Amino acid sequence: MFVQVIQGQVTDAEQAHAAMDRWMEELAPEASGWLGTTAGVTADGQFIALARFESADAARRNSESPGQDKWWHEFTSLLSGDATFHDTEDVVTDIQGDPDSAGFVQVMQGAGSDPEHARDVMGRHRDEWATFRPEILGSEVAMYDDGDYTMAMFFTTEAAAREGEQKEVPAELQADMDEMNSLAAGPPAFFDLKQPWLYSPR
Repeated sequence: MFVQVIQGQVTDAEQAHAAMDRWMEELAPEASGWLGTTAGVTADGQFIALARFESADAARRNSESPGQDKWWHEFTSLLSGDATFHDTEDVVTDIQGDPDSAGFVQVMQGAGSDPEHARDVMGRHRDEWATFRPEILGSEVAMYDDGDYTMAMFFTTEAAAREGEQKEVPAELQADMDEMNSLAAGPPAFFDLKQPWLYSPR
C-alpha cells in the first residue's frame, strides 16, 4: 500500500469538504488503484488527509491526470499557505471493524527513534487491544523520513474514545504503551477530526 499525507490550513472547512465530495463524484471513478481517503479539518482549520493507493505508481498516474491537476489547483485556492506532503509505502494497518463508519478520527504525528522496533510492538496483542478498546475500529500508520509518522485512529464516537482513554490499562498492554513511549522522540501532535470525511471506492 502507498499513502500520501496532505496537510494545510484551510480558509473555509465547508468549501474544502465540498471540494473533496466533488473529487469523489467526478474523479474517483477514474482513479485506478485508489483505495480510499481519510480526511477532515480540525477546530482551528488544519486540513489533513491520508490518501491510500495500491502503489506509488497508481498514485503517480492519478496525480498526473489533467482532471486531478485542475481539481488540485482549485483546492489550493482554499488554503492560506502551501500544502505539505509525505509519501510512503511503509504503512501498517490494523482493522478491527469498519473504519468508514467512524464518527471520530484522531490523527497523531510524531517521530520515533527505531521504526522497526515500533512496528514490532504495534503487532503485539492485537486481539487483547481489540477486546480492551472495542470502540477502536482500526488504525493506519504511515511511516517516512527515518522515523517520522502519521497515525490515524478510527473510533465509533468521540465520547466512546474519551471514555476508553480513562480506562485502567491491563499490565500487559501498559508494557506495550511504555515501550512505544520509550521510542518516541518527543510528544506527538494531535489532530482531532470530529466530523471525519471518509471516502472509499464505490
